[in-house]
Amino acid sequence: MEKSKRPFRKSKRSFRRRLPPIQSGDRIDYRNMSLISRFISEQGKILSRRVNRLTLKQQRLITIAIKQARILSLLPFLNNDKQFERSASTARANGLRIRNK
Repeated sequence: MEKSKRPFRKSKRSFRRRLPPIQSGDRIDYRNMSLISRFISEQGKILSRRVNRLTLKQQRLITIAIKQARILSLLPFLNNDKQFERSASTARANGLRIRNK
């Protein structure tokens, strides 16, 4: 019974390094909407650093830029169009119930 020297050896997988989301030429600024919008979720939330794959310094600058854009109303604080439609439909349904009584 001969035991192999490396029983738990990982298989070598080819791994492609992802490109950084912010290139060196990109300026992180509240006016650069094409850059900022990449780091916001559909609901309008700022995505985490792990999701964005940014450095700590870049994430801080992106967060500040997003907040400035929101204050200057270039970006919405919330993007809840679907929630608004649901609440409007429930209000209509409640109104119909009241009228029927």
